[in-house]
Amino acid sequence: MTSNFAVYPSLKDKVVFITGGASGIGADMVRAFAEQGAKIGFVDIDESGGAALSKQLGANVAFETCDLRNIEQLKSAFANLADQLGDATILVNNAARDDRHGWQEVTPDYWDERLGSNLRHQFFAIQAVAPGMIDAGGGSIINMGSNSWWEAGGNMPAYTTSKAAVHGLTRTMARDLGEHRIRVNTVVPGWIMTARQKELWVTEESIEKHRARQCLKDLIDPIYVARMVLFLASDDAAMCTANNYMVEAGSI
Repeated sequence: MTSNFAVYPSLKDKVVFITGGASGIGADMVRAFAEQGAKIGFVDIDESGGAALSKQLGANVAFETCDLRNIEQLKSAFANLADQLGDATILVNNAARDDRHGWQEVTPDYWDERLGSNLRHQFFAIQAVAPGMIDAGGGSIINMGSNSWWEAGGNMPAYTTSKAAVHGLTRTMARDLGEHRIRVNTVVPGWIMTARQKELWVTEESIEKHRARQCLKDLIDPIYVARMVLFLASDDAAMCTANNYMVEAGSI
């Protein structure tokens, strides 16, 4: 663990479920929770990547292959993880795909598929784990948003619409679950330098243009999103709910 980062004793032995944990930001979350001594169950469509990460991190990390567009698969995967680790009291709704698409070419089927990839599963993941959190007397749910729609970003209307809707989901579920001491928040990443971003969209020109919009000029590594998630999952954030937590270097 990096010595300059915080240790959260309240996360030790907590059961955490993470969607989209095999790569990118999600994989950094899995590693970060493992360093805190938590028990992590994660799902991803990437079977080989998920299995490799689980094997690398050891006995307290379990993986289930799952296509989150299939809600029955999601429910089954979470049930299998609960059988192995116990009911989760922390849920991180991380999985999404920010594929670019022009508004002119979007079909109804594509629109529905994108919302299925980026929004719908977040609600049904909450629905699946909340009863266990209620039985446990509380929990923390962290939904992953995006700064793309705050910046009025273009070239992916189905994605930005999905991510804007995440904030509505967070606010209403914070109200519905608050009486059970379950906190619900949104983490809002800016342009995070994952391997996928570097491979598909990062160019010298795009980086310099984006850096000019950030108050802090450093590029953002995935670990900083994971660190915000750790805070919101911990007891340190016991009175934080229904809000947005930005990790975007002051992008305008």
